[in-house]
Amino acid sequence: MAEFLTIAEASRRIAARDLSPVELLNTCLARIDAVDAQLNSFVTLTRERAVAEAKAAEAEIMAGRYRGPLHGIPYNLKDIYETRGIRTTGQSKTLADYVPAADSDAQERLSAAGAVLLGKAATWEFAHGGPSWDVLFPPCRNPWNLERDPAGSSSGSGASIAAGMVLGSMGSDTGGSIRGPAAANGIAGLKPSYGRVSRRGVLPNCFSHDHAGPMAWSSEDLAILMKVVAGFDPADPGSVDLPVPDYTKALTGEVKGLTIGVPWRWLEEEAPPSAPTRAALDAALEVFRAMGATIRPVELPKLRAYEDAKKIIAMAELYTIHGPELRQRPELFGASLRYRIIAGGLIRAEDYIQAMRLRTELARAMQAVFTEVDLMMLPAGEPAKKLQPQPPDSLFTKVGYTTAFNVSGNPALALCMGFDTEGMPFSLQIVGRLFDEATVLRAGDAYEKATPWRQKRPALVS
Repeated sequence: MAEFLTIAEASRRIAARDLSPVELLNTCLARIDAVDAQLNSFVTLTRERAVAEAKAAEAEIMAGRYRGPLHGIPYNLKDIYETRGIRTTGQSKTLADYVPAADSDAQERLSAAGAVLLGKAATWEFAHGGPSWDVLFPPCRNPWNLERDPAGSSSGSGASIAAGMVLGSMGSDTGGSIRGPAAANGIAGLKPSYGRVSRRGVLPNCFSHDHAGPMAWSSEDLAILMKVVAGFDPADPGSVDLPVPDYTKALTGEVKGLTIGVPWRWLEEEAPPSAPTRAALDAALEVFRAMGATIRPVELPKLRAYEDAKKIIAMAELYTIHGPELRQRPELFGASLRYRIIAGGLIRAEDYIQAMRLRTELARAMQAVFTEVDLMMLPAGEPAKKLQPQPPDSLFTKVGYTTAFNVSGNPALALCMGFDTEGMPFSLQIVGRLFDEATVLRAGDAYEKATPWRQKRPALVS
């Protein structure tokens, strides 16, 4: 059944002319029509454009002009990625009628690879305020349980992939907004190294911590997407000019000889996970140990220090981006984002500069650990809880496992590591050296092939 194909499976069949891009697209459209009214994962569906692109892809492939493994593959974009001629709203009433004149870098690259754009996916307002019921669209829901939170801010990307409506998506991650939804929806999501994937044409949240990255069902799918979307872009001041490897060639299925560090002090003293999540992590580490990896503890600065540095910087930068509009049209912002923008106006220049200095120290400490280990592993978070409004200050008070790697800039992957007693996914986070996404994806792929978790999908009823 084409409904739940991965990118890797679909691309192999398309290349062999065993599957038509039009047939694959029609399956995705039928799935959207059947279940997305329950999920609200799409905010804009580009049905006619997708049909035209799928037909064009099929004609090119039949004529012998196959572009590569994304040719004919349906995907969507988080609705902060600008798309020429297609509304890009950021889920905000302030951009209700915004139609960009140019594509984002990621959209340019995906289009050039022959992928089929199916539309724009739900997000939190400007990838920051949410979940909210007072913004342009209703919040997305979790396909594993409609009463649960799909997490944010790449909510629609995570839900639409898990539910089989698209095969891949592009999200963004400033403190966990790729990895959180990947975890909550039981998929794979990669926050690449800072500067590896261009953010040109992506509505900003926090210039110094924003990362653009892919989301899909498996690590193998992420490797295929990364080969296309990664690369230097002189129009992004944070972009780094480094060669882009063929990530799929790194997927050997082997982790023997790798040294994996675990920040046990974070997990046992500062922010202990629940007993079921700890058990799932222990079981995942045993899988790696059985495959020949070495597990050892690592020492890092306090988790709270990473959180505090990031939040001071992020609040100040958020205010510089949205403060002018907030002062002119405050009624168009949702309450959650409005509160968080205002908080940034209270940050002094001294606070911001000291937080940036602390960030440098924390990032150096992280890189020092990676001279001793190849990877680091810890949970991505807890299984999804009930979808309900959150106090706006929760963004400032909660401590999580993802933000530290936005501060340090290291690549971090979230992927499914089992299910709890209520059927909600657990998620493992795999972190690597700067610009070593290849080893991170290699470990994720090996783990997925050694475990049965990729065989289970949400049981949504039409």
